[in-house]
Amino acid sequence: MNYKKSYVPAIGYTKICEIGKCSLQQLEFGIIELKEGDSVTVETGEKEYGFLFLFGHADVVIEGKYDWKYVGGRTSVFGGQANTVYAGRHEKLTFTGCEHVKIAVCDTPIDVDTEPQWLKPESVVYKTLGVKPWERVTSFNLDGTTNAKRLTVGEAWCTPGNWAGFPPHKHDEDNMPFEGVAEEIYYFLFQPEQGFAVQCMYKEGKFDEAYRVKQDDLVEFPEGYHTTVSAPGYNTYFLWMMAGDHQGFYRSNDPQHDWVSAVENMVKKNS
Repeated sequence: MNYKKSYVPAIGYTKICEIGKCSLQQLEFGIIELKEGDSVTVETGEKEYGFLFLFGHADVVIEGKYDWKYVGGRTSVFGGQANTVYAGRHEKLTFTGCEHVKIAVCDTPIDVDTEPQWLKPESVVYKTLGVKPWERVTSFNLDGTTNAKRLTVGEAWCTPGNWAGFPPHKHDEDNMPFEGVAEEIYYFLFQPEQGFAVQCMYKEGKFDEAYRVKQDDLVEFPEGYHTTVSAPGYNTYFLWMMAGDHQGFYRSNDPQHDWVSAVENMVKKNS
């Protein structure tokens, strides 16, 4: 199976990963892209949604509840912090572009009612994970501290030549509190735009893939270990989103490479 997909820019709401039509059973992904004055409506049904603003502004109306004006703020994923709108099930949202706006959309089924939120940049937690040359800055835009129940969503920035998510890790076994089952998607953008990264994913005896990912590519992780490396000369961004019963980083490293964690801890201790 090919776990890599691409977004072809288009005005409106483009669904890219849908349950039953991709390798995932819990997590969906798409892109809303609008020009000034364009509108699109999303009905959440039996799912919770995270709408992360990649760039631009839009007015957001949640029928019967909220009328949020000029949501957004940055001109690029490399030029600021994101605004995120969260909505639970049984909501109807209308997005109207104030200018050219691009919004990442992720969703997962839930069985409880929740309250919508507009999560502004000041509420976002940022962490530097790893050490060079496997260092990245990661944000946590939706997690257990928000109204989301099953979604965990964040952004990651990896400088040229650096790895992200090393040692390779997975989250496909129910072994809490050490590892929880969660599906995941990475969606990639680059600076400059012609850049690329290599996304590795593998599970012994089942698959072993290394994808060259470019602007607007994404990779699904239904299971298995995964890790990413950014090409020299290019800044790599990826939006990461997870869906599972346990929100957060409940994951295990590939035991063959877990010794690298000890090196990381030693470097941090001595720095």
